[in-house]
Amino acid sequence: MSPRIGFFTRLLEDAPAAERYHFALEQIEHAERLGFSTAWIAQHHFDAAEGGLPSPFLLLAAAAERTSRIRLGTGVVTLAHENAVRTAEDAAVLDLLSGGRVELGVGTGASPESLELFGFGGRDRNDLFAEKLARLREALAGRPLDESGRHLQPAAPTLPGRIWQATLSPSGARRAGRAGDGLMLSRTQVRETGQTLDDVQLPIIDEYLRALPEGVEPRILASRTLVVVDEENRAAALRHAEERVRSLARGFLRSPEASAGDLDELFALTNTCFGTVPEVVDRLGADATAARADEVSFQVHSIDPGHELALRSLELIATEVAPQLGWGGAGA
Repeated sequence: MSPRIGFFTRLLEDAPAAERYHFALEQIEHAERLGFSTAWIAQHHFDAAEGGLPSPFLLLAAAAERTSRIRLGTGVVTLAHENAVRTAEDAAVLDLLSGGRVELGVGTGASPESLELFGFGGRDRNDLFAEKLARLREALAGRPLDESGRHLQPAAPTLPGRIWQATLSPSGARRAGRAGDGLMLSRTQVRETGQTLDDVQLPIIDEYLRALPEGVEPRILASRTLVVVDEENRAAALRHAEERVRSLARGFLRSPEASAGDLDELFALTNTCFGTVPEVVDRLGADATAARADEVSFQVHSIDPGHELALRSLELIATEVAPQLGWGGAGA
């Protein structure tokens, strides 16, 4: 079975927050028209350089009013920061507003500094995540939340079957698998010298599948950075992207010298797929992890090609790249 195609945004345009939010809504509408199956948005606290959207349910509620088919996903709610019952309430309201289109992606997130600001200083983020995920499930499933028997209103009895867990590790994959949740794989992750992303992520998929209870259908999403450009725009778009890719490489290797490398090598290092349709089809066709996914969710970020190029990239993905790979969405 070929993977569906999804759209993912971290809202990284070089613009004020209000403009970023409107750009994201326009991109989600555009993705629906083009046949993408899902639109995912990231949550980040206190860091506009990483996205600057702390309230994903608010933006997705606006997207729900502007769309009718595309599924709307959090990629992810950084659950360690959050009140689990309030998260369940927001997700339930959004699910009703959208006609049952919510996909609830969760992850640990959380730096020590941000945990301190949210009142969880000194706590381990993984412990917090486990506690809050259990509480989230209880609330969504309609179980009593206290001794008086109070439970979630409005009810969201089907949402527990649409929880996804983001992870970078085999142990996280086992946790998601045992729970019967979906598995969300990152666009890139740190790895040993000489290792490819497939070398790291294929074993994660294997652990997830081994841990799934019998009879539970796997749900695997692979996120990928992809910017597709027309040949006549390639040189200008590449100049625009170069500074961002070099910045990504510095952060990825935690070394100022990382940005001095060959640009093609830095694209490979950061798993950034950039180019014309034939170039990106060749690159994605060799992505063994994506081929095993049920959905590949494409983001034009962490490169910021600008809003117009982002829209054009979505068009080229849906109308040329995905068909050549045999991938597609519900309407592609």
